Amino acid sequence: MQIEAFLTEPVNLDPAAAAKHPLIVMMHGGPHGAQSAEFNAKAQVYAARGWASLMVNYRGSTGYGQKLADAIFADQNGGEAKDVLWGVDAALKKNRWLDGQRMGLEGGSYGGQLANWIVTQTDRFRAAVPTAGISNLVTQNYLSYYHDYLAVEFGGFPHEKGIIDKLWERSAIRYANRVKTPTMFVHGENDNDVPIAEAEQFYIALQDVGVETVMVRYPREGHGIRETKHAVDALERSIAWYERHFSATGAQRTDD
Repeated sequence: MQIEAFLTEPVNLDPAAAAKHPLIVMMHGGPHGAQSAEFNAKAQVYAARGWASLMVNYRGSTGYGQKLADAIFADQNGGEAKDVLWGVDAALKKNRWLDGQRMGLEGGSYGGQLANWIVTQTDRFRAAVPTAGISNLVTQNYLSYYHDYLAVEFGGFPHEKGIIDKLWERSAIRYANRVKTPTMFVHGENDNDVPIAEAEQFYIALQDVGVETVMVRYPREGHGIRETKHAVDALERSIAWYERHFSATGAQRTDD
């Protein structure tokens, strides 16, 4: 399956130099959304700091035909998460100036869900910042205003066809004991699409297993961060979170 990705280079890049640059993996939501060769403010802020950004249009993304959009059906936190990790591998292989030991992971909405999931599958990222992401597909079904969302994505309600077992199998919180990556959760207190309980319970789960974790709650915010001061605050906190863990010493992550 051919998957497209967009790499934003740091402004001070000199491919001939020995210096390596951190990489932030930025995942879109939807899941049926897409990223493209257009201005992305956050990617440009990271570029100004000497960091690269990678945006992978994983399976399920729009703009590549119905077959690719449907490839995520009944497979959330499956093939599309692998697409992101394969995209990272391809970027590291093609661009030797990227630092595979200093990588961050983030996303909003479904991208936040993928960030939650991926940190249960690998410890290669030094820090993660999921925003408005689902951590428990079972509780999401019963707490969200969008009660039919998962029924559409999985072909039935949880009580039908054993779907509830599949939802639990693909819920990040089930694998909290595998997480090693320091994680900062960002969520709006008035989010009805993905209730803040999705961040709260995973935050508690990571606390229980001893993972360094922070939860940032924004008043008045719904699904995503909209108010200018909140958006600036979330970005500044993300930068500080990455800088802290990029500079930390410790066991190296696997990057190939």
